[in-house]
Amino acid sequence: MKSATGIKTDNIVTFPQDETGPPMKGAEALVAALEREGVEVVFAYPGGASLELHQALVHSKKIRTILPRFEQGGGFMAHGYARATGKTGVCMATSGPGATNLITSIADAFMDSIPLVAITGQVHQWNIGKAAFQETDFFGMTLPVVKHSYLVLDKDDLPKIVKEAFYLANSGRPGPVIIDIPKDVQQEIFEPVFPGSVNIRGYQSSPRASDEELLPILGLIEKSKQPVLYTGGGIISGKAHEELQAFAEITGLPVTTTLMGVGSFPESHPQSLRWFGMHGTVAGNFAVYESDLLIVAGARFDDRITGLVSKFAPNATIVHIDIDKSEHQKNKPVKYPIHSDIKYAFGRLAELAKANGFNRPDLSKWSAQLKEWQEENPFSYEKNRHILPQEAIEILYEETGGEAIVTTGVGQHQMWAAQFYKFHRSRSFISSLGLGTMGFGLPAAIGAKVACPDQTVVDIDGDGSFLMNVQELATSFVEKIPVKVILMNNQHLGMVMQWEDMLYDGVRGQTILGDANNIGTPDNLEALYPNFVSMVESFGCKARQVVKREDLRGAIREMLDYDGTYVLELVVPYTEHVLPMIQQGKSAKEILTHSEV
Repeated sequence: MKSATGIKTDNIVTFPQDETGPPMKGAEALVAALEREGVEVVFAYPGGASLELHQALVHSKKIRTILPRFEQGGGFMAHGYARATGKTGVCMATSGPGATNLITSIADAFMDSIPLVAITGQVHQWNIGKAAFQETDFFGMTLPVVKHSYLVLDKDDLPKIVKEAFYLANSGRPGPVIIDIPKDVQQEIFEPVFPGSVNIRGYQSSPRASDEELLPILGLIEKSKQPVLYTGGGIISGKAHEELQAFAEITGLPVTTTLMGVGSFPESHPQSLRWFGMHGTVAGNFAVYESDLLIVAGARFDDRITGLVSKFAPNATIVHIDIDKSEHQKNKPVKYPIHSDIKYAFGRLAELAKANGFNRPDLSKWSAQLKEWQEENPFSYEKNRHILPQEAIEILYEETGGEAIVTTGVGQHQMWAAQFYKFHRSRSFISSLGLGTMGFGLPAAIGAKVACPDQTVVDIDGDGSFLMNVQELATSFVEKIPVKVILMNNQHLGMVMQWEDMLYDGVRGQTILGDANNIGTPDNLEALYPNFVSMVESFGCKARQVVKREDLRGAIREMLDYDGTYVLELVVPYTEHVLPMIQQGKSAKEILTHSEV
């Protein structure tokens, strides 16, 4: 390939001019295009329709290819990599079942607005539509859960498609893009032309609000008595955490986040109400409910946030700033919808406030009320003689100094992780939130550790969720990617069980993971099933089971100090409920702060 001088921006190398490469196969052109996008790692599982792609990757001196043990695991590794860095994660699978096994991870990235490029092999073009071996219409199947899709039918289009895919995935509102490549396209030899730039007609990746749109916000704040900033994952994906903090400090507004926004505003900050919603802080939920001005930024009024929409912030004037215009008026009607890049909007608001003599409102009475709610209703639990998940997470926070990257599975442990581990920086809490996919935690931790090898990465998981992708321990061991796992074993699908307790008189509908006739508990260890320590050790990783509270802190310290992958199984009771909780169809004012069963 001819040499050219690239310009490096946000870890992606761009070239000012188109460049023609020497003759090569389509698969080799794909890898060359990935290298030009600054791709460092691909999580890829091979098969018949993607063999050419893997053969080309073998010869790359710039890209590390990591073999997951399940395609979904590879997709979640790419997701974890993207969440930890802000770069685009890349995963790859073969056609048919290989591709369909990626769908859950693609949908997960779509729901949480994560930049992901999923590359799949496809059968030869002449077999498409003929029910060939391992053929699926992956393009059609994924249309509802991608930002864009490509089926490459012409080899000459391949370099341009790769360039566009990465641009689309990580600009504007991020999301997954798929590139489906028939085997004949992979095998054809041609002279690829690598484009130096992208021009997608009609695509506005970074809209900017006008001063005329932004200035009224400052006027509304000056007149408000009970304002609140409600921020979401868009702050993190938009790299706007510094601008958010500056704007909050200029205006004095209290800040509450969604779970996707956790870490975007330091939870130790005096203006932080932490996160709100179904299992969030009472203070955050009450503040939003009682607000007279609600400024929503980079969030989408998800049902786990709003509860009953008609009772959400019923007396507030609502401003909604978002990069995705389709989110405006979709779930909650607002008075001031503003289409803008959030980093620009907050930065410009701060400039306008300084330039126009902003009169900061007197929020002393409101602040006193917020402080009272915080003090009366902190996240809490009642200690007993057993290890409780909440206490384990508190100790993990203390032993890591709040500096770990935390991933989670999905369930009760996920909510406790967000409640009892305090986050003060972006990209330190990685969890499946829009789709709520069990099995996410371990592979996401592996992806995050690949991205951030010098940081401690801990997966806080439950026995049900952990089992769904436990095979990725093999990836961790073989690839020497040392992650830590705190495994809360309560022998139940805890969150579903909690709903059973609250709504179905405790009737168990297939939520017991062990033997329903002899349930394993901290007092009945012989009935625990499966034997996680033996399972983990069979993958070559370190494991320990802890039952006694007095052993907890020492075991967590041992786990953190170990230089390889370590799974710490904590045997916990199944009687704990995640509180507070807003039940579906209820408002924030009807939040439960103690168990009613």
